[in-house]
Amino acid sequence: MPNVITRHKSGHPPVFRVTIMETTLTDRSTQRVLPLIPAILLAMLVGLNLRPSMAAIGPLVERIQADIAISYAQLALLTTLPVLAMGAGCFIAVALARRCGANHLIGGSLLMIALADGFRLAGHGVTTLLITALVAGIGIAGIQALLPALIKQQAKQRTPLVMGWYIAAIMGGAALAATLAATLADLTGSWRASLALWGLVALVAFLAWQRRGPVLPDTVKGKEQRDHRASLYRQPRVWTLAIFFSLCASGYACVLAWLPPYYMELGWTESAAGLLLGYLTALEVVAGLVLPALAQRRADRRPVLLIPLTCSLAGFLLLWHTPESSPWFITTLLGIGLGGLFPLSLIVSMDHHPDAQRAGNITAIAQGAGYSLGALTPLIAGVIRDQFGGFELAWASLAGTTLLMALISLRFDPRRFSTVIHD
Repeated sequence: MPNVITRHKSGHPPVFRVTIMETTLTDRSTQRVLPLIPAILLAMLVGLNLRPSMAAIGPLVERIQADIAISYAQLALLTTLPVLAMGAGCFIAVALARRCGANHLIGGSLLMIALADGFRLAGHGVTTLLITALVAGIGIAGIQALLPALIKQQAKQRTPLVMGWYIAAIMGGAALAATLAATLADLTGSWRASLALWGLVALVAFLAWQRRGPVLPDTVKGKEQRDHRASLYRQPRVWTLAIFFSLCASGYACVLAWLPPYYMELGWTESAAGLLLGYLTALEVVAGLVLPALAQRRADRRPVLLIPLTCSLAGFLLLWHTPESSPWFITTLLGIGLGGLFPLSLIVSMDHHPDAQRAGNITAIAQGAGYSLGALTPLIAGVIRDQFGGFELAWASLAGTTLLMALISLRFDPRRFSTVIHD
């Protein structure tokens, strides 16, 4: 129907015609979204498994320490090792996908997560926890390096929408794991069982991925793939994105590892501290849905980026200076901040190239370097706690890195993306 408004012969306004045009536009929008629903659901099921192996540790710290001899620095390794593996694995996964295909590698990665979680039930001592944390991190890396490219390949201009739901599921998995950790330990009578139960969720995701059919297909395989990474490593903008993502990962990993122990030291019970982390990650889910939806409305993501950056900065400053005065308000700020920064940093990376494979390689490098650097933050914070008896210095440092992120974000002008990334 032509986009022209005319009057009827009677002279009355064309009410029905306007209504039909608006309905047609709505129907077209719905028709564009409906085919993506299976991809969204599958991406969410996969994303649900990318954080519980880490998020469930914090609320169980006191039970773990009561059962086995483990220092705060060693506890930090339970977050640092998988995040390091996530960083290194992002570089390796892209190369492996050229040989065996992204879909096979993602399926294998889900199975690794399921096995790593399950073995926590049978093992004893620090060594088992460290090994399973490392194996889970390798599995997480394979998924995080490859799934964004498949999403962009399938969703195209709707990539921020699907990515928002995928990231929301990642943070939703963290929220569930943190909130339910103490309850599951009480019900099963074992903190090991509380950690191991998440392997069942990963197994369900593995089985669903094996039956995915045409949902999120890997249409570029084997020798047809071009490996652009060698040229990307020499481009300054890729490393700018990597630094930005590493600062984002630093705040997320540190809060995930140490927020519950921090408040338990202030007198909170482990259930209350786990609930606080669960509330934070639930807000991350909301922010991970709302802010990417806002970002989709405009090519320039920078105004939307300022929202989570401001919230994160305020949250870390309050956590450092007055943690007991308003913990739920602080957690609200951090939830909005960290929950928005994580998906938006990935979306900005994907924005830098229209080709899905090329954009996926850029994002994989940014995540690889970012997670590798960000993994050190929980360990450093654990050492600070052992040496100085508190986490205050860590929160103050994270406030400083958030300010640095705000300065870097000013460089993400979409009008220059075609000139800062060269083919």
